Amino acid sequence: MEYKRFRAQNQGFQFLIEADKSDVGAYLYVFKGAITEDYLEDSVEKCQKRALQHFGVPLDAWKPIKSVFV
Repeated sequence: MEYKRFRAQNQGFQFLIEADKSDVGAYLYVFKGAITEDYLEDSVEKCQKRALQHFGVPLDAWKPIKSVFV
């Protein structure tokens, strides 16, 4: 199973969304150096909405990635 991952940057922070199995949801990670916060939501879209509301990350800032190490 391949998990969906998305990355964005905004105001000196880096953001990562990693989708898990559908019955788990998706994780939003917020980085500034080390992980500063993480959230579990029902979907990638809800993670994006949280990032927009709490950190001002535009919805069009999210780019799909294959690996968190790229």
